[in-house]
Amino acid sequence: MTSSRAPLTAEDRSAWRQSIAVAIPTSAYGISFGALGVLAGLDLWQTCVLSLLMFSGGSQFAFIGVIASGGLAAAPTAIASAALLGVRNAAYAVRMNPVVGLSWWHRIAAAQFTIDESTAVALAHTESRARRIGFWATGLAIYVGWNLGTLLGGVLGDVLGDVRAYGLDAAAAAAFLALLWPRLRSRQAIAVGAAAAVVAAALTPWLMPGLPVMLAAVVAIVVGWFNWLGRPTTTAGEETR
Repeated sequence: MTSSRAPLTAEDRSAWRQSIAVAIPTSAYGISFGALGVLAGLDLWQTCVLSLLMFSGGSQFAFIGVIASGGLAAAPTAIASAALLGVRNAAYAVRMNPVVGLSWWHRIAAAQFTIDESTAVALAHTESRARRIGFWATGLAIYVGWNLGTLLGGVLGDVLGDVRAYGLDAAAAAAFLALLWPRLRSRQAIAVGAAAAVVAAALTPWLMPGLPVMLAAVVAIVVGWFNWLGRPTTTAGEETR
């Protein structure tokens, strides 16, 4: 009896490889969150619940960062900061809606796994099935790995000491940059990334967590929309020289 499922293409296999390559360092970064969450004053179960339900690294770190500096009295500010960073996931959801599957339950389930990494791996491909593989494989792998890392970090927090010294945050960022780098093939794409990075870095010391990311996104949209450094468009019949 033969299977009706089409064999994997080269792009499908690439999506699987990229999913694993991104999931491993990102999941390891969950160890940092677990340890820092407990050090910030949260119980182990509270730290784990944040990863299970919130599952957005930037929002989670913003939350515990505010709690660590202001205690439980700063909870409203912590929630606001986490919510601001979480807004980007809603924008991702709009883009991922036609990618994740046609059924309503696919779209409901996808909400929990719509994060930076799953979106980036999906959009790194052009074929529909490769995009679905990239989204679901990355999202599910990171969800499992991140929550296991959170539990491990929370349990071993005292033993590990200052987990920031291990550079796990840099490992996750490096994996994301490696995924993004091949897409920076034009001056316009480089300009968008550079402008957003400069704005985010410059505003981070001055604004509450979440706002620099949102403002950087606005700058990226403006630079991308006007296509200042892109190729000039030509009218029908006009030759490029």
